[in-house]
Amino acid sequence: MDKNTIITVDDLAKAIRNSPNNRGMIEEEAYYLARHVLNFFGYSDRIIDNVLEPEDRDAFYMLEDAAILTTEREETTLYDGREWRIHYWLFRKDRIHNLMECVNTRDEQDMSNNSAYNDLPLDVWDRSSK
Repeated sequence: MDKNTIITVDDLAKAIRNSPNNRGMIEEEAYYLARHVLNFFGYSDRIIDNVLEPEDRDAFYMLEDAAILTTEREETTLYDGREWRIHYWLFRKDRIHNLMECVNTRDEQDMSNNSAYNDLPLDVWDRSSK
């Protein structure tokens, strides 16, 4: 995924659902979160942290934990000599692309799991005394 690629809601939702921390997330939640985050970014690749409310920032931290977002900061000197730090949030497009392409192997393994328990009759799980 190159620098000029636009991330769509579908792309981001799929990446969110495929990230290890969010594998149990239902599709509607992933789409809601993707729309919510993209509303801040629009067509930009980075936004300033100051626009976020604490609840929004929590969602951004969650996506940072999944390596979907990252932060950077800029320092500048004000006219009066004080240092000023500006914090930004950025998409990690390479990670988003990898997560979009990733097959949810955990689900596939669960579906085709050939465990010894699969061959047991259902009544073996009955706890009533016989």
